[in-house]
Formats: sequence, C-alpha cells, structure tokens
Amino acid sequence: MAEKPDMDMMRMLADFRLPMMPDLEALAAAQRRNLEALSQANRVALEGAQAIARRHMEILQQGMSELTQSMQQIATQDPQSSAAKQAEVMKGAYEKAVGNMKELADLIQTSSNEALSVLNKRFAEAMDEIRTLTDKK
Repeated sequence: MAEKPDMDMMRMLADFRLPMMPDLEALAAAQRRNLEALSQANRVALEGAQAIARRHMEILQQGMSELTQSMQQIATQDPQSSAAKQAEVMKGAYEKAVGNMKELADLIQTSSNEALSVLNKRFAEAMDEIRTLTDKK
C-alpha cells in the first residue's frame, strides 16, 4: 500500500535541516574589527599623504633657494663663465630632481604598503574567523 502524499511531505521536512544560525555577536564583533581595520588603513594612508606633501614642499622650497643662489652667482660672472655655470646648474638641478622624484615615489610606495598591510592582516584574520565559525557547525 502506498504512503499518503502528506506523509512524504512530513518526512521531507524532517530530513530538511536548516543550517545553524551564525553567532550574531561574533558576526557583529567581526564587522567592528573590519571597520577598525579600514579606519586604521585610512589613518595610515592619510599620514603617508601628509608626510609626502610635507616632503614635497620641503623639496620645492630647497629647490627655489638653490636656484636663487645659483642665479645670483651666475649674474655676477662674465658671459662665457656664465654659460658654463648655467649648464652645470642645469645638470645638477636635473640630477637632484630625479633623486627627489625617486624619494617621493619611495615614500608613496611605503605608505601604500603600510595601509595595504593593515587590510591584508585583517582579511587573513577574517578568513580564520569564518573557518572557525564553520568548523563549529
């Protein structure tokens, strides 16, 4: 004799298991840590940007001071010596500019790496937290 259709439905519902509800407190704590990590990464990035801007301003001020001194020296020389001095000044200014650009690029790279490191660390922690939550089930 065949079973009634409603009995089949009851058996299906009994076999159907809902996954355990996640620990809402742990989930909220994880989200707080995520936001703290984002906030820290933003602070690191902002501090890096400020340091870069300060250094850039120092470089510009130093460059203007050196340029003014060089121009004053060149103005007091005869035309032939002046041309040689101008070439020397231009070469030195170019070399210094390349060095300054490298320094600023290194500062940018360091700042970016520090901010990214904060986020990478939190991501790894979050993956461990997820693994722990799923293992509990």
